Amino acid sequence: MKKNVKLMFLIVFIIILAGCSIKKAEPAPEEAISTTPAPTIEPLEPEPTPTPIYDHIALLTGVPTEHENINRPIAVLINNLKPARPQSGLQEADIIWEVLAEGGITRLVAIFQSTNESEVVIGPVRSNRPYFIDIADSYNAVIAHAGASTDAYGILQKQKKPYLDEISNAGPAYWRSKDRKAPHNLYTNLAKLREQMDKKSYNNEATIKGYAYEYENEQQQLGEIKKLDVKFQLDSYKVSYELDEENKQYIRFVNNEQHKDKDTDQVLGAKNLVFLQTKHTVLDSEGRLEVDLKSGGEAIVISEGYMKEVKWIKAEDGMIRFTQDGEEVKFMPGKTYFHVLPTGKPILEHVKF
Repeated sequence: MKKNVKLMFLIVFIIILAGCSIKKAEPAPEEAISTTPAPTIEPLEPEPTPTPIYDHIALLTGVPTEHENINRPIAVLINNLKPARPQSGLQEADIIWEVLAEGGITRLVAIFQSTNESEVVIGPVRSNRPYFIDIADSYNAVIAHAGASTDAYGILQKQKKPYLDEISNAGPAYWRSKDRKAPHNLYTNLAKLREQMDKKSYNNEATIKGYAYEYENEQQQLGEIKKLDVKFQLDSYKVSYELDEENKQYIRFVNNEQHKDKDTDQVLGAKNLVFLQTKHTVLDSEGRLEVDLKSGGEAIVISEGYMKEVKWIKAEDGMIRFTQDGEEVKFMPGKTYFHVLPTGKPILEHVKF
């Protein structure tokens, strides 16, 4: 009995001793709580759409284009008598020349090169003169007209110029409207003219260099020339321009009324206004003129309210160009209107601000 009790005490003692030798497992230390705020993850912003950089510019406006346009220019002679106004299609022209014809009236030479609006009605179309051929030649353009003076026909035929005449060689390109009386009702469009060019195997690709353009000063402040009047010859015919400050172009007026397109009611306007002086000689009792577009002379260029006094020259490439201090003057990208004024008084007596 006593042996059993001793054995029990011995077993309990061993168990207690073994328990004391086993260390209690220490609890895992709590993870340190960081006081640094978690970084904010900014949402990714979409990539900005890059401004398109075009490889091509329109030759006669300097306006960037997505696709190359190499169409040969077409110079259409436009009637500018009162019964012919408002005209059609002038808003699609890259360039317009205004030049005196017989009796102190003017005629318009509209140069089309960059437009794709081939079905737009253009006109009324009028007759040709030698100095209109000079203007068309400066762009290596095909000239479109209805009839011509004897001298003009002689130049076209003897020098084998490319031309599309309603009377003699390209009648299908033209039609008469019923809403005006002849000769103020003859019209055409570029699709019909280019079709006739193809039939005559005229080269249909542009060969000109174009003008120089200014792209660095597009954010400049507007200048002070906001309105101007132009007198060619007759007191009864006045051309005016007013600066549209939002679009930075000059809106055209004839006898104090906006000059608009007949079919679209769009007001005509241009980024650049050019006025050049040259000698005009009356040839006969009909008042036909010889206009010197080869010798050069005084000119002014007006864009965005600023004026430059420059020289005009017939350059080696055949184009009429404008220089200041021996350097070619740069136009602002956009349409340009040229005005050919007679000599005899200073140019700034023709053009008044």
